[in-house]
Amino acid sequence: MTPAVAPLVTTPIVLASASTFGAFGGSAGITNQGLLTVINGDIGTTAVSTAVTGFHSTVDCTYTETGANAGLVTGTINTAPPPPTVTCPTQGTAGTFAIATAARADALATYNTLAGLAGGPDPGAGNLANLVLKPGVYTAASGSFMIQGGDLTLDAQGDPNAVWVFQMAQTLTVGGPGVAFPQSVQLVGGALAKNVYWQVGSAATINAGGGGTMVGTIISRAGVTFSTAGNVAVATLNGRALSLDASVTMVNTVINVPAP
Repeated sequence: MTPAVAPLVTTPIVLASASTFGAFGGSAGITNQGLLTVINGDIGTTAVSTAVTGFHSTVDCTYTETGANAGLVTGTINTAPPPPTVTCPTQGTAGTFAIATAARADALATYNTLAGLAGGPDPGAGNLANLVLKPGVYTAASGSFMIQGGDLTLDAQGDPNAVWVFQMAQTLTVGGPGVAFPQSVQLVGGALAKNVYWQVGSAATINAGGGGTMVGTIISRAGVTFSTAGNVAVATLNGRALSLDASVTMVNTVINVPAP
């Protein structure tokens, strides 16, 4: 059932310097397991470079990779000093720390903007599976949203500027129940991934069983987790995973940062 009324978003959503980040791990870092992870964008944390593990960038900077855990970052990796290795003096510097600090501040500002929007309906009593939603603000009455038992479809109805905001004081869970059954978010009617936002007061868990395609910018207080160790099926996010305080962890995950 599609709710009759959802308040339209009239406040500009501006990510500023955070817009180029596919993943941001607060002050706790970012961890990858598996060989199939690709982040098409930047990643960062305000923690030291050793808090980023299982990644390398296109400038041949390596962050604690092993034979089983190696993920490609096509953009830059921004952390506090020191550099990750002696052969990578351009990262893990005062400059990259300043970039990470600014991105965290801009992500927090966006989070506060999203949380401050007038609340909307709670379609499906917290479970967004099998719904077709028009643009607007949707608020989890219980504090948590999930997508379990079917995909969520967002219909822009021909408007490329249509915006969706999902507000939740607690958790976001996509996929399951348990670690199986990946779920996806489908975009129709001209909907764009850059116009979908998830404001998560606690933690987000995205397709713990691997697989599936999530859409939109997730800004959480307490971390974002993709898939589970040992899964080979790639979990995809067309958007961003920005954690303000805790880490972002992923297993064989592809993140595609939307074009502006």
